[in-house]
Amino acid sequence: MERTGHPPVYTHRKPPLPETPEQLRARIPGWGADLDPADRPSYPREIAAETGAHWDLPEPQPEHGERERSMEHGMLTPVFGTAQPLHGLSGVVRRYAYRRHSEGKAAHWLLLMAADRVDVAEHVLRSFVTLRPDNPITETGIAAELEHGASRFGQGRTDIRHQAIDPVVNGAPWVAGALAAAWAVRRVARRAG
Repeated sequence: MERTGHPPVYTHRKPPLPETPEQLRARIPGWGADLDPADRPSYPREIAAETGAHWDLPEPQPEHGERERSMEHGMLTPVFGTAQPLHGLSGVVRRYAYRRHSEGKAAHWLLLMAADRVDVAEHVLRSFVTLRPDNPITETGIAAELEHGASRFGQGRTDIRHQAIDPVVNGAPWVAGALAAAWAVRRVARRAG
């Protein structure tokens, strides 16, 4: 969705409206209710002060490889994060979410949340092939709770209400994985025997 004939986004210039204010006011009831500065909550503090910036559009950060970009934007933002590059199956799901779905659709956000869950599963599976796999007992905080004498009690913490299901939420994926592994081993053993 390239924008042509408009100033680039991420500058101090506001892009022109596709319709005139009169057209918008006639089509959308209540449009422009805050056009009068006196009707805006930020007035009179709202000012268009000089920032002192020596640029109109910041120099873009160099891209090393493909970056995900919302389809609503005509270009990548001048500055973006590089700490977590897309990888694996979670990267495929994230690319699909950005290429096929607008940020205004629930499908975009649901796919990104699913990609987060896939990423967690990928990391758990990756930890099993290392010499030091993840330890669910210490990493979920259960050992610290037992060692420090139920540190959540008496502190006025609101998470006491769901503390009973924490072991289920944190431990269920590990139990499901162990059961799946046992089932797979039994199936392979039956075929071999």
